Amino acid sequence: MPNPSERVELIAATALELIADRGLRGLTHRAVDEAAGLPPGSTSYHARTRLRLIETALTWLVEQEERDTVPLLRLAEVSREETARLAAVFLRASVTRDRKRSLARYELALEAGRNPELREIYDRLGERFRDMLDGLMAALGSPTPRRHTRAFLNWVEGALFDSLAGVGAADPLREEELRTTALALLNGLLDADPADAG
Repeated sequence: MPNPSERVELIAATALELIADRGLRGLTHRAVDEAAGLPPGSTSYHARTRLRLIETALTWLVEQEERDTVPLLRLAEVSREETARLAAVFLRASVTRDRKRSLARYELALEAGRNPELREIYDRLGERFRDMLDGLMAALGSPTPRRHTRAFLNWVEGALFDSLAGVGAADPLREEELRTTALALLNGLLDADPADAG
């Protein structure tokens, strides 16, 4: 029998898997109980409302992605090459090992566009990641870290979406291709004339 914190983690992970497999329409408290092998009512005990259940799943998802990107965001010796390598590793894992987690995040992002309450939660949690990436860009010498964070994340999200749901899904980018492109992008951003930035 899992302890309360383990049960919440199980509920969150199961909810994300259901979202990835069935979309948000397939997410119910009963479905989570059944898929997780928990007694009826367990999920509603820990997450009374559907929004709270979604928030629980989204919070856990962000925590997992933060755990996976800590090496990228807290490099002992910051370099463009190592940043590009770790970004490629993260992207490749997001398309393969963590594919369901990535699909669930896109489902949640789309729902946030329709649900103001979820939008606030989604943006607040996502801002934690952007703040950490701002620090990395600054350490790499960016004169405008937030602008470069946004540009880099735009590429990451585009590459991930293409490999998961776009025309690139039939032949997702390999790690070396991702590394080369990430490095080229970082060089292009960081070598631009600071006077042109902003």
